[in-house]
Amino acid sequence: MEHDIRHDLTAEQAQRVARRALESYATRFAAYQPSVQWRTDTEAAVEFTVKGMHLKGGLKIGSDRFSLNLEVPFLLRPLKGRAFAVIEREVQAWIAKAKAGEA
Repeated sequence: MEHDIRHDLTAEQAQRVARRALESYATRFAAYQPSVQWRTDTEAAVEFTVKGMHLKGGLKIGSDRFSLNLEVPFLLRPLKGRAFAVIEREVQAWIAKAKAGEA
């Protein structure tokens, strides 16, 4: 499953937003055992556990969007929309902070 979050940030701001959003998400939702591995400056692999199921996905930072992908088991697909909404809300908050010079 894929989801894009559009942005109008510089490359440096977008990288900072992505890193801080993922760090914040990992701290707030530590119970899900999140793991983030940065493969390049613009691509990260993400893993976490929900209801005993191990989920994998990734984040790519593009010039005008953050592209998220997530391998969602069939049983959890009804929660996909809610999960992407939470992630988008978190990223949008960091985008706003970056535009205000706070991040």
